[in-house]
This record gives sequence, structure tokens and C-alpha cells, in this order.
Amino acid sequence: MSNDYQYLDPDFSYINPKTGVLRNLADINDQDILLFVESGAVAKRLQELYENPIKVKDISELFKIHKILFQDIYAWAGEKRIVEISKGGKQFFPTIHFDNAYSYIENLIKEYKKIKGNDKQNLAYKLAEILDSVNYLHPFREGNGRAQREFIRLLAIEKGLILNLNPPDNISVYEKYMEGTINSDIETLYKLIFEQVNEGKK
Repeated sequence: MSNDYQYLDPDFSYINPKTGVLRNLADINDQDILLFVESGAVAKRLQELYENPIKVKDISELFKIHKILFQDIYAWAGEKRIVEISKGGKQFFPTIHFDNAYSYIENLIKEYKKIKGNDKQNLAYKLAEILDSVNYLHPFREGNGRAQREFIRLLAIEKGLILNLNPPDNISVYEKYMEGTINSDIETLYKLIFEQVNEGKK
């Protein structure tokens, strides 16, 4: 969770006002401890998705993925945010218009599914468009990056492709991913995905 994020949450819907820490199922009141526990719990759930991937039909799977990843930490896992979020002065998609964003992203997913599995170039570009749109939507109070990377990975699997946008042995991949998402740079995301995607079973 970056300090560059700003949240309009006057009612403290997610934060303990006394500690400034996200309310969590373990009642942890130390930010560093929460991040450590969260990281371990999410890593375990990610492994489960690697072993038993789910099929992405529409935007609802993004919420299912978030629920799976963060179910051990937050009561609101898998639920759309009820606060407005901005970063570096740029606001993410307003909550009042979420339904419009869902329709737009689902159209992108439909277009993706029509692309032939051997058309790596167009598949990569469409995945970049989906990733950029999901990132702008930023539907969760926390955990957007991890949920959207898994969402894109699972879409790639459906075309018989392997895609990891945060490999432990190559930090430059993650840095390019961050650059592309922060700047809403589809071309950067496309080039990254095209370079990283490989044929495989998962």
C-alpha cells in the first residue's frame, strides 16, 4: 500500500481511526505486521489458484479472485470499494459509474475470447487494454494490483499461454508493469505482455 494513494473515507469505512491501519480479521494494529501477514496469506491463496485456475467468464471473476486472495485478511474481500481513490492527483474510476466500467471491460473480454490462440500479438494487445481498464477501475480498497495480475494471468491461460507480471527473479518486469499501469500506457503494457507471454499449459 503506497503512501502516494489518497482515500476519501470520512466515515473510516476501512481504517481504524485510532491506529490508521486497515481493519482486518486478525485485529492487527501494526501496519508492518499486517503487511507481513497479508503477504503470506495471499501467497498461499495464489498457489491454490495456480493449482486450480478458474475460468474467466466476465468481470465477476475479478471479484471472485479478490475474494479468494484476501478472504483470510479482510471481511470486505471480493467487494467493490465504497470510497474514492486517487494517486498522484489522478482519481481512479468514480464508484458511482462502476456499472458503465463493467460493461466496457466485459466487451473487451468478449473481444479477447474471439482472438485465435496463435495470434500472440493481438492477444497481448487486448490483454494490455483489459489490464489498463481494470487498473483504472481500481474496484477494491486494497489489493487491486495482485487481483488484476491474477485476472490477466487466468485470461492468458485460456489461450494456452503462461504470463507472470511479477516474477520473483526479474524485478524489471514488475517495474515496467507499474510504469504502464500508473501512466495508463497501453503500448508499454502491450510490449511487456508480448515479451513475457509464453506457450504452456498454465
